Amino acid sequence: MKIFILIGIAIVFYLLRANVMAAPILKIGDDAPTFTLPDSQGNQVNLTDYKGKWLVLYFYPKDDTPGCTTEACHFRDDFKFLESLGAKVVGVSIDDSFSHKKFAEKYNLPFPLLSDSSGEVASRYGALNNFLVIKLAKRYTYLINPQGKIAKIYLSIDTSKHSQEIIEDLKTLKQQI
Repeated sequence: MKIFILIGIAIVFYLLRANVMAAPILKIGDDAPTFTLPDSQGNQVNLTDYKGKWLVLYFYPKDDTPGCTTEACHFRDDFKFLESLGAKVVGVSIDDSFSHKKFAEKYNLPFPLLSDSSGEVASRYGALNNFLVIKLAKRYTYLINPQGKIAKIYLSIDTSKHSQEIIEDLKTLKQQI
């Protein structure tokens, strides 16, 4: 019995390692990977829709879960300030558009939530946990500049402070231009 447990643990670690190693490594200055995804209303949203604007593109695991709700509500609460800095906010997860619609309505989210049901876009951003039958977006955020280049990457996020961190970084980045 112990041998089966050890084999099972080894397989899980192998899959986790393979998942991490398969993720593309994006760097500051890279072109942001393009995407076209449906929002909660079924409208197609494209990266090019944000050309000429700063974009906070945040990936999150699951609608209406504690960490994801905290993060989304902080973006909601700071939305007008982010817009005053010239930034738009877009959330992306593997959840479907119907789930996004319920989540956005429940918490009065003023920004689009995009459905990446295949995980293809999250994968291009290195933000996909793919456990064979279960896919979840990682909690990653990309700050994309008005020219469509990645200006900042957030791979370790405290959901209660994330939007404020982005506000401070946006202020700094805008001063450097």
